[in-house]
Amino acid sequence: MAEDFSKAKRGPVVKSDPNKVRITIRLDTDIVEHFKNRVHASGGGNYQTLINNALREYIQAHDKELESILRKIIREELKRAV
Repeated sequence: MAEDFSKAKRGPVVKSDPNKVRITIRLDTDIVEHFKNRVHASGGGNYQTLINNALREYIQAHDKELESILRKIIREELKRAV
């Protein structure tokens, strides 16, 4: 029995997340393998999600570091002004 694709639509079956942006990026092989191995060791998942989470953690840690530095500078300036 042949399949009837006359009413089929092109495109992905699952719509992509509107908060995600498709890009092309070149990463070192060992980096990609690290995240793929972590997914495999945990029994499944998506290595791209792990990379995204790692980048988010890096940004948040460095934003806090910047905030800490700025607070220190402001405190020092306020002490001088008093």
